[in-house]
Amino acid sequence: MLDYAGLEALAAVVREGSFERAARVLHVTPSAVSQRVKQLEERVGQVLVQRGTPCTGTEAGRRLCLHVEQVALLENELRRSNPALMPDSPTAAPTLKLAVNADSLATWFMDATAAFTAGGDELLDLRIDDQEHTAQSLREGEVIAAITATGANIAGCNTWPLGAMRYVATASPGYMARHFAQGVTPEAIARAPMLTFNRKDRLQEQWLQRQGLASRRHPPTHFLPSATGFLRGCEAGMGWGMHPVAMIRQQLAHGTLVELRPGAALDVPLYWAHPRTAQAVLERLTGCVMAASRRWLEPAA
Repeated sequence: MLDYAGLEALAAVVREGSFERAARVLHVTPSAVSQRVKQLEERVGQVLVQRGTPCTGTEAGRRLCLHVEQVALLENELRRSNPALMPDSPTAAPTLKLAVNADSLATWFMDATAAFTAGGDELLDLRIDDQEHTAQSLREGEVIAAITATGANIAGCNTWPLGAMRYVATASPGYMARHFAQGVTPEAIARAPMLTFNRKDRLQEQWLQRQGLASRRHPPTHFLPSATGFLRGCEAGMGWGMHPVAMIRQQLAHGTLVELRPGAALDVPLYWAHPRTAQAVLERLTGCVMAASRRWLEPAA
C-alpha cells in the first residue's frame, strides 16, 4: 500500500515548486517534507522529484501526483455526500490541475469554471498553453484534464468533441490603409507586421496557408503573450492577427477592427480530455465544460 503522507508531501513539492513552500502548505518543517519524499522514493525505488528551482516531478512522480489528486477528489465527494463516514478526515479542498488555451480561458471556459466552483469546494489550478500542446501536459501527467485541439486518441484518456472556436484575421482600419491599400496580397503580407501570441502559436500561418497568402519571406512579427494585450495591440495598429470571433464582436460591430478578408474564418476544433480513471471524479466538471461549450462554440464540421 502506498504511503499517503509521503504522497501528500510529493504532491505539495511538485505543486508548489519547492520543499520550503510545500512545508508551509502542509504546516510541517522542510526537513519533514524532505524525509517523507525520500522515504517514498526508497519505497518505490525511483526518483520522484527533480531537485532544482523550481522542483519538478519525474514522469513517475507526476503519475503519483495525478493518483493523489484523484484520491483527494473521491474523498472530497464522499465527505460531502456522507460526512459521517469520514469524521476525522482532513477538510482541505482538493485542487484540480487543468490545461487550457488562452483564448478559451478568455472567453467560454470561464463559464465552465464559474459553474463548477459554484457547485462545490474544489479549487482549480489552470495552466495556460497552446491548444496544440495541452495534450502533452495530459500525457505526461502534469494535469488531470485539458482543452486540446487533437481529436486523436490519447493513451489512457477519454476525449469529447466540444465544437470549434472560430477565428478571423483582423487589423485596425488605419493599419489596413497603411499596409493593404492595394489589397491583401502575398507581397503585402510579407512586409506587414504580424501579431503572434507566442512561439507555439501557428494560427496566423495556418490562415495564410489556407488563403494562399503564404510566401517564402516570413512577416515581421510582434510576440504578445496576453489575450487582452494581443487584442489591444491589434486595435492600436501594431499588426494584424487571428482573434476568436467571440472576443471581438463589439470591435467588429463598431469598426475598430476589420477583417483582412471578410468571411474567411478559420475554425479550430476543440476537445475535452482526461484519464479514463478520472471519469467518475470529473463527471460534474465535464458536464460544466460541455454545457459552456454548447453556448459559445461553433458546431464541429
